[in-house]
Amino acid sequence: MSGMRLRYFESEDILHLVLSEEPEWGSVEITPNVTVELNEQGEVIGIEILEASRFLRDSLLESVQARVLRIPEFQPG
Repeated sequence: MSGMRLRYFESEDILHLVLSEEPEWGSVEITPNVTVELNEQGEVIGIEILEASRFLRDSLLESVQARVLRIPEFQPG
């Protein structure tokens, strides 16, 4: 996808991933604080994450914890 870019609005703590500069036709909230933006054909053209710093922190911690728990030397034995 050419033209993909991230925008972060620090004062509002909003992360916006722009996949296409097409006009937004609609949007769908897929989880609280995460909305996908759609073009006229229903294709994803953007993703907006509210409370982005918390969302990223929590997502990264969950991912790291899941990986650590799957490593045999870290499991009680």
